[in-house]
Amino acid sequence: MRVPLRIPALVRPVPGRPRGVTVAAFPATVEPDAAPTEPTGPGSAGEHALQRSYGTEERADRFYAEQMRDRLLPRMVEFIGRMEMLFVASADGRGECDASLRAGPPGFIRVLDDRTLAYPEYRGNGVHASLGNISENAHLGLLMIDFVKDLIGLHVNGTARIVDDATFRTEHPQVHGDQVPGRRAERWVVVEVEEAYIHCRKHIPRMERVMQRREWGTDDPARKGGDYFHAKGTPVALPGPPRRTYAAPRRPFPSTTHLGAGAARTLRPRGSAGSRRTLRA
Repeated sequence: MRVPLRIPALVRPVPGRPRGVTVAAFPATVEPDAAPTEPTGPGSAGEHALQRSYGTEERADRFYAEQMRDRLLPRMVEFIGRMEMLFVASADGRGECDASLRAGPPGFIRVLDDRTLAYPEYRGNGVHASLGNISENAHLGLLMIDFVKDLIGLHVNGTARIVDDATFRTEHPQVHGDQVPGRRAERWVVVEVEEAYIHCRKHIPRMERVMQRREWGTDDPARKGGDYFHAKGTPVALPGPPRRTYAAPRRPFPSTTHLGAGAARTLRPRGSAGSRRTLRA
């Protein structure tokens, strides 16, 4: 029997959470704190629930079987090797999300083996938004897109750890030289691959490559973009009621522990019921 999808319109305060942090108030027929059923295959419990609600299970199952793998296939490795941009999605321990961009010449993303890749972190604004999220919640979503040649994308989801540059190069002596001209990485994000799958081309715009001089290592505020959005001098936050948030109740993220050199890993053992690594070609 198909379960109708319910979209909550109210929020309720959560005891013990900071003011303004709320979750959706569901009808009384749904127990909001009940843990979702752990999927036996790829994907989250939420996406499987929506597949049932929207009647797309057959299409989704076909995609999982034909396109999703738990490792990097040879053509994926070749694709990663020519990428110059990497979109990084992360979330902290409360589920607050961040999306960021990493860039470099082809080869700046390193495939260490068919289940592991790494990308460098350079000196930036000192905020460490993505790295801070990884230290709380090791789950990471990566997206690479070819806008110029093949108009196709690659998703890689997995768990990440942070490793300083010296330790990383000791562990992986095959990685040599600077990944970005004139800049040496301060640390690396090493990602254990759990899912790798295609992003279809139908909505990817074709772009033309323009040769330009890249200011890879500059600290000049103007060359970095300066105050492009005119944020400086405006109030950090406006007075008023806290923002309402709408989020379905969820299980806590897997707990993390800090390792040496600023690394983080999940405590969930590989191959447990929570692991998505269930597919084989």
